[in-house]
Amino acid sequence: MTAPIADVLIPLALDQAYSYAVPPELTLQEGDVVQVPLGPRETVGVVWSLRDGAGSNLRRVSGRIGVEALSPALRRLVEWIARYTLAPKGSALAMALRLPEESRTETARIGVRATGMPPSRMTPARAKVVAVAADGVVRGKRALSLEAGVSAGVVDGLIDDGVLETVALAPERVAEPPDPDHPHDALSEPQAEAARALIATLTAPPPGGGAAGEGGVTLLEGVTGSGKTEVYFEVVAEALRRGVQSLVLMPEIALTAQFLDRFAKRFGVRPAAWHSGVGGRRRERIRAGVASGEVQVVVGARSALFLPFRKLGLIVVDEEHEGAYKQDDGVCYHARDMAVVRGKLENAAVVLASATPAIETRVNAERGRYRRVVMPERFGGRRLPEIRAIDMRTEKVPRGRYLSPSLVSAIAETNARGEQALLFLNRRGYAPLTLCRACGHRYQCPNCSTWLVEHRFRRALVCHHCGHAERRPEACTECGTFDNLTACGPGVERIAEEVAATFPDKRVIVLSSDFPGGAERLRAELQTVAEGGCDIVVGTQLVAKGHNFPHLTLVGVLDADIGLTSGDPRAAERTFQLLQQVTGRAGRGEKPGRALVQTYQPEHPVIAALISGDAERFYAEETAAREVAGLPPFGRLAALVISCTDREAAEAHGRALARVAEPPPGVMVLGPAEAPLALVRGRYRFRLLVKTEREIDLQSYLRDWLARGPKPRGNLKVGIDVDPQSFL
Repeated sequence: MTAPIADVLIPLALDQAYSYAVPPELTLQEGDVVQVPLGPRETVGVVWSLRDGAGSNLRRVSGRIGVEALSPALRRLVEWIARYTLAPKGSALAMALRLPEESRTETARIGVRATGMPPSRMTPARAKVVAVAADGVVRGKRALSLEAGVSAGVVDGLIDDGVLETVALAPERVAEPPDPDHPHDALSEPQAEAARALIATLTAPPPGGGAAGEGGVTLLEGVTGSGKTEVYFEVVAEALRRGVQSLVLMPEIALTAQFLDRFAKRFGVRPAAWHSGVGGRRRERIRAGVASGEVQVVVGARSALFLPFRKLGLIVVDEEHEGAYKQDDGVCYHARDMAVVRGKLENAAVVLASATPAIETRVNAERGRYRRVVMPERFGGRRLPEIRAIDMRTEKVPRGRYLSPSLVSAIAETNARGEQALLFLNRRGYAPLTLCRACGHRYQCPNCSTWLVEHRFRRALVCHHCGHAERRPEACTECGTFDNLTACGPGVERIAEEVAATFPDKRVIVLSSDFPGGAERLRAELQTVAEGGCDIVVGTQLVAKGHNFPHLTLVGVLDADIGLTSGDPRAAERTFQLLQQVTGRAGRGEKPGRALVQTYQPEHPVIAALISGDAERFYAEETAAREVAGLPPFGRLAALVISCTDREAAEAHGRALARVAEPPPGVMVLGPAEAPLALVRGRYRFRLLVKTEREIDLQSYLRDWLARGPKPRGNLKVGIDVDPQSFL
């Protein structure tokens, strides 16, 4: 007897689909989410393929689950990511498959309306409620009490009295339809020209007929303050008119709140937001709305790339150069690159927006793989900030202080004019190292090979890699002496302390991702800064990304050389991008801005390019250096990270892999070497680095190599990172 066979992919670390017989009473399609037996338990999976065959001896599919099926394009994206990253196909599927929790029920929304009955007892407060409810409109209890200016207890009393009745309300929509023609500020001519160029790439035909665009990828490169967001908003508006969905990817949750307000100003409503801060039933409803087409625009973090869009026509990757788009755990993928892949699979236009594009993106544009739209001037003819270096080798700074006299004077002048100043230091906490002056003991994380960072606001020593925290001791734990622990080096908390001592009458806000209050606090404080509610801002790289602070006219960069001393081949590029972005926060309003950069290496090519404003020269020199070295995008890299709780076992496995590497011409294998962060979360780490010419099939080589090598045993793991962004 024959029965249809369903090959079901299960969202576990498995690289193959399992075959199941389809019961006669069940009709399935490829992409359906089903329940199947796996060993002694039931699990879920996705029908990856259907075929005829002798399936009578196979276990049966238990049933279909009532959620949206995975589209062919989304299934192809899962396969593409698994093939490219060498991750198990089931692990890639787990990023795209989310099921509702049966135990989770949505809280019912209850409204009230007038029944027409008079109250048994009339009071002034009751009279207000009756007057408001007389129009027969259904309102929420809280909304009715606020509109009438009474307490909720008055409304409850009228319900008990039969004057009001409760009515079940339909669930609130996760996102109202944006209005592409909502009244908004007109674009400048350069903005309008850029918008027209991007609209021409949309593949959906315009309403009323006409030719569709060619799709593909476009780099939208504009200086800070040029209005790139308003430009791609016009592309989103045109996508709405053409009836296709849009996805806007953003690198940080902290950017989302201000962005949502700007979106609402342009379209009249907020879009659906998708990130780790959105949880519970709302996430499920957003997924369902995306799958049905009800949700037309999604703004989200990198995981939004795997939502089941019904008709995706536009993907925008804002701040495309940001490292936050790279996922380093589990399936190691870069959301920018996968956005390009999904755009191709969905026949959707892709816009990569940045003031400081990644070198890979610039080279793709220069070689014709991507289109390029350039916006070289700020909106409204505003000038870019004047940038000047402060040479810390000659500037005399008092002992124990970190703000140079020149910077202190500039802050005072700026505040005296009623303008804001920003002090930027890319280092969280109070101090990166605590040591004992008596015995030299340094406080290190017990789980990682890194120093504990003092957080004075929390009164704790914290590891920024594993989260280990301990109280800052009064006496040295090594020699027992009191009052000999000293904080070495500055973090933003220490700078804030110095600012408070130097400017005691000024309002200071510290912006750092690890302060109490989480995303809500960050959103509130970013809003305060934007509204001019403080005088001096002290912040980490959080403040460098896409924020618009109209009252900010001075940026002071402290310790600008931090990122230039690592062995990371992208160190120069990242430092330039970060400093260019943060100095670009100055002068975005009506008043001109300036930036002062404290550095011990003013002659360094990165610092020199920043001061001169000659970004093109920096890109040209850095691109040429990459090409000579055969580094991405002119060559390819992959990292193998071997980790284990036993150091000797990790090293031995790395050496065994190296012995069977057998690299062909055009392939170089380096290592194994102890990783710069040799111990993380109690696991010892060794790295092998594979460097190949661009034309080499890197993935095939890695698969063959790993197949020849020893298999991991015990708790030893081999992590594969194709196109690594971090070299720690």
